[in-house]
Amino acid sequence: MTKQASFSELEYAAKKKQTRRDRFLAEIEAVTPWGELERAITPFYPSSGGRGRPPIGLTRMLRMYVAQQCFGLSDEGVEDALYDSQAIRRFVGIDLAREAAPDATTLLKFRRLLEAHQLTESIFNTINAHLAEKGLLLREGTIVDATLIAAPPSTKNREGKRDEEMHQAKKGNQWHFGMKAHIGVDAQSGLVHTVIGTAANVSDVTQAQAQALLHGDETDAFGDAGYQGIEKRAESQEVPVTWHVAMRPGKRKTLPGTSLGDLLERIEHAKASIRAKVEHPFHVVKNLFHHRKTRYRGLAKNTAQLFSLFGFANLVLARRWLLDANTQGAS
Repeated sequence: MTKQASFSELEYAAKKKQTRRDRFLAEIEAVTPWGELERAITPFYPSSGGRGRPPIGLTRMLRMYVAQQCFGLSDEGVEDALYDSQAIRRFVGIDLAREAAPDATTLLKFRRLLEAHQLTESIFNTINAHLAEKGLLLREGTIVDATLIAAPPSTKNREGKRDEEMHQAKKGNQWHFGMKAHIGVDAQSGLVHTVIGTAANVSDVTQAQAQALLHGDETDAFGDAGYQGIEKRAESQEVPVTWHVAMRPGKRKTLPGTSLGDLLERIEHAKASIRAKVEHPFHVVKNLFHHRKTRYRGLAKNTAQLFSLFGFANLVLARRWLLDANTQGAS
C-alpha cells in the first residue's frame, strides 16, 4: 500500500527549479545497484525477530550511509541534513510528518557493523562487479598512484597525543601528517579496481612492488616518476607486465632539442595523457565528496571508509555511460 504524499512533498515536487543536489541524488539513485548491495549486507544485519525495538530497515540505513559519504558529512551532520534538506529526505525515504529521522547513534552503529565485517570492501567489490557486467572494467592495463590524506595533528584529545598509526611525510618542501590512499585504476575506463590505505611515510613504490595494486590480468602498468626502477625489481620481473613509468622532471627538462629528444618528449606526453585518468577518482573523493582529511582514528577505520568512497566514486565517474545505457534499454 502506497503512502499518501504530504503537503511538503507535494510542494517540493511542484517546484520549478531542480537544484544540483536534486540532480546528483537522482543520478546516484539511478546508477547504484541497490539490490546487490543489500544482499551483500543482509547476512550481517540484525533481524527483527528478537525482543526490543525492531531495527530500522536496511534500505533506509544504506541510503543514509550513501548520503553521508557522498556529501562528506559526520554522523551528526547527516542527521541534521535529514531535517534541513528535503532532497536528502526523499533520497533516504523519510517523511517527517509520519516519522522521525534515524539519529547519529543509529548511523554510528551501522557504520561500525560495516567496519567489523569488512562490508565496505564488499560494497566496493559489489559495485565493481556491477560495472564489470556493464563492460566498463576491461582489465588490460592499470594506472597506479597515491594521494596524501591529512589527519588532525592536534593533541587536544583524551589520550593527549596524535594518532599513532598516522605519520608525516615530505612532499616537495612541505611536510604532511596523515595517511596515503594507494589505488590501481583501469587504464581504459579510469575506474578504481584496488584500494590500499597506509601511513603517509610508506613509499608509493612499495605497494606497486609487491603487485598489491595490480589485479594480475593486465599486460601494461603506468606510474609517475615516484615508481622509477620498479621494473628492475625481482617481484616485477616475475609478473609479465610491461611498466611505463614517467621520466623524472629534472631529466625531462634536460632533453636535447634533437629528433631523439623530441621523440622522448612525445613519449612522455603520451604516458602523461594515459596517467591523467588516475586523477579523476582523487578529484571525486577529495573535491566532490569533500574527503580531504581523515574523520576517524586509526588506519583500519579510515581505510574502510576509503573502500566506500572509491566505490561510490566509480559510480559517479561511470554515471553518464550507465544512464545512457539504461535509457537505451528502457526505450
